[in-house]
Formats: sequence, structure tokens, C-alpha cells
Amino acid sequence: MFERPESAGDERVGNGAVLVALNVGDNPDIEAQVQEFDELVRSAGAEIMAVVRGSRDRPHPKLFVGAGKADEIRDAVEASGADVVIFNHALSPSQERNLEAHLKARVLDRSGLILDIFAQRARSHEGKLQVELAQLRHMSTRLVRGWTHLERQKGGIGLRGPGETQLETDRRLLAGRIKHIERRLEKVERTREQGRQARLRNEIPTVSLVGYTNAGKSTLFNRLTHSDVYQADQLFATLDPTLRRLDLAPHQSLILADTVGFVRDLPHELVAAFKATLTETREAALLLHVIDAADPEREARIRQVEEVLEEIGAEDVPCWRVYNKIDQLENPAEDPDDRFGMADDAFWLSAHTGEGVERLEQRLAETFTESMTQGWVELPASAGRLRAQLYEEKAVEAEQTTPDGSIQLRLHVPKRRFEQLFRAAGLDPETVRLQSEAPGAAAADH
Repeated sequence: MFERPESAGDERVGNGAVLVALNVGDNPDIEAQVQEFDELVRSAGAEIMAVVRGSRDRPHPKLFVGAGKADEIRDAVEASGADVVIFNHALSPSQERNLEAHLKARVLDRSGLILDIFAQRARSHEGKLQVELAQLRHMSTRLVRGWTHLERQKGGIGLRGPGETQLETDRRLLAGRIKHIERRLEKVERTREQGRQARLRNEIPTVSLVGYTNAGKSTLFNRLTHSDVYQADQLFATLDPTLRRLDLAPHQSLILADTVGFVRDLPHELVAAFKATLTETREAALLLHVIDAADPEREARIRQVEEVLEEIGAEDVPCWRVYNKIDQLENPAEDPDDRFGMADDAFWLSAHTGEGVERLEQRLAETFTESMTQGWVELPASAGRLRAQLYEEKAVEAEQTTPDGSIQLRLHVPKRRFEQLFRAAGLDPETVRLQSEAPGAAAADH
């Protein structure tokens, strides 16, 4: 789509990269950011040919880097035969255009790199639509790059018309495609919303796994739900959200959602495009913030995830911290005494070995069974339809009848569903007597 400088050899596949990582404004976290940048590039499948480092007080308005550093990058591209230069920074459209002209190579900034990784990892129909939408929005601000032939009006025999420039035409086509994808995603969102409403009606809460990419969310998800969701030691191994039912106790379940991992400076185009997916996080009953306990930058990672949660409007959702990968800690004795779960909202575990997972499961069961209605009730003989509905809900644990024909049931059912069923049957749930033993049990003993 863009006019690019020609490569020196046609046999290259375009994966050789020169990385540029500058310390702008004396950033104290620069080394951690460079390491993450390296992992992002490798996750995209690029071969790192050279790395150019440096420092600046502020970005150069034209090239982001200074003229001397731009020459150094160009020399590295020529010496290594790289096809693309990737910056660990956000570049303006004009900076990308100027750099490509100066370096005679493709230029990609951090946002473009992350979008490329997402495009590779999307598997579901919804995920592919979301990534395409993010790419188009990103692209729509960068049509100025390399379009040297678009400044001319269409002309010539048979081509004279309203005088729309090619640039205007492409902007219009992009806008049309964006609207088309947005309409398709709205349909997907309506389907998701119907599923959420059904879960609410059935009193099935959703617990969403969130966290920095590669913190072990998918491994924990598989451990809890006995699933086989793809997992790997790489950034953004999981992109498409996955929901599974997790049975906590008899008659009580929840929906566990495995979501895309967060990362520093997540592109706003992705946050906007993944709005439907992130709704699962925003409307969850509980968030499990999975943290790599062995990560030396874990406190910074925690802050960055919390910033993204705030950006998507999920900062008020109850959240527990789950410190994963304790099997990789070099000095576990140096960690807090609560590393095995002394705190109510902090859990130290290893999703890989299973150590500490049982306590998390127990705490989830305790939390989401508190709203259950349990005990014996007596129904009149005329409540046969209500009895059948209770059996359909798998809420009946035992049944017996009395000589006068009354039905005695031992129930275990979510409180809200209990109230809904009894009101629909014309019975006031507030007046229904719940007993720990069958009402006729004492009489039957005599």
C-alpha cells in the first residue's frame, strides 16, 4: 500500500531488523524497557541484526533522533543488510516518513510492532476483526508516509473527474472499511451481551484473569479449568479471550475468562478496538491480577496493569493479586510471610507445579457460595410446576412427601434464582421457611 524504498536483494523476507532504543529524558527504567523491547521484537518473528542505543533530552521534531544518530542507524542498516528499523518509541507520521527517506528502509514504531504481533496471534473471527480495526485506525493517521505520487490530481484522457486526489480517495476507502468492521463488531458485541445477560439471570459470576503479558495467566487458567488453552513463554501468547465454566461446589459455578495480556504503553488503537473483549474484564465480579513473582520489575508491572485497568474503566472491580511462578524464585525465604496466602486478597502460587493453587480455589468457593440458599422447604401439592423447575435447575438435593401430599425438598440454589422461581410461582420467598432438617423428620422418628 505504501511506496517503500526498494530492498537490495529480492531473496530477503523482510525480517532483519535494526533496533533503536534511546534513553529520552534520563529514564531510570530504560534497561527494563529495552529488555522488553527485545522480547517484543523476537515475538514478532524478527531477526535482530543490530541495536543502536543513545540518549536525548527530548525527541527531535523531524527525525526523533539527531542527524548524527540517524547517520549511525543508516550505517547499521547498510552494514547488516536489515530490512526494517524498529523504534522503541511512538513516532509521529511525519517522523516515520522522514526517517524512511533518510534510512532507505522501512521504519516501524512501538505501536506498529505491537499491532503486528497481534495480527499474527489473532485466531478467532472477532480477534481478527479487532486487530484489523486497530491497524486501520493506526494506518489512517499515517497516509502521509511515502505517498509522493498522491499529491497529484487524477487526470488524463478518461480519468478527468471531480478532481479528488488519490490521498483523499484512500482516506475515504479506509473510513468506509473502518465503519464496516465497527458494524460487524457491534453484532459480535450484541451476541456477547446476550451471553452475559444469560449468565446474570442464572447467577453465574464471571472472574477475569488480568495481568502483564507472560505472567502465566493461561497456565493458571488451564490449571483451574483443566483446559488446554495455548500457552508459551513469550509475549502475547494468548490473544483471543477464552471463557470456561469452573465448578466450585455442588450447584455453584463461575465463568473464568482468560484475557489478552497488558504491556507498557499499550497502543490506544488496541484499547479502543478491543472494547468488546475488555468488557468481560470491566463487568466481571472479580479480577485475578496474575503477577510474575520472579520478575525483578514486578512492582512496575503491577502499576502498569493498574493504569490499563483504569483506562478501560475497571479500576473499581474487586481485585485479588495472584503472585505466580514462585517455583522460579531464587530466594523464596526473602519474600513476605504471606507468600502462601496469609492475606485474604494475595495468593502466592505456582500454576506450573500446582503449589498454592488449592487455597485460591478454596477462597473462590467461599466467596461465591456465600449467596446460596440452602435448607429444607415445604411446598403445597399444587406447586408441581415449581418442583419441576427446581429439578431443572439441579437445585434439589433430596425429596420426601408427607401424608397430606405436601412436597418437602432440600434445596441448594443461588439466592437470587431462588427468589425469582418462587415469585414466578406466586409464592413470597420472604415467607418461605427454610429448615436445616426435613419438617417431618422429627415426627417420623416417633
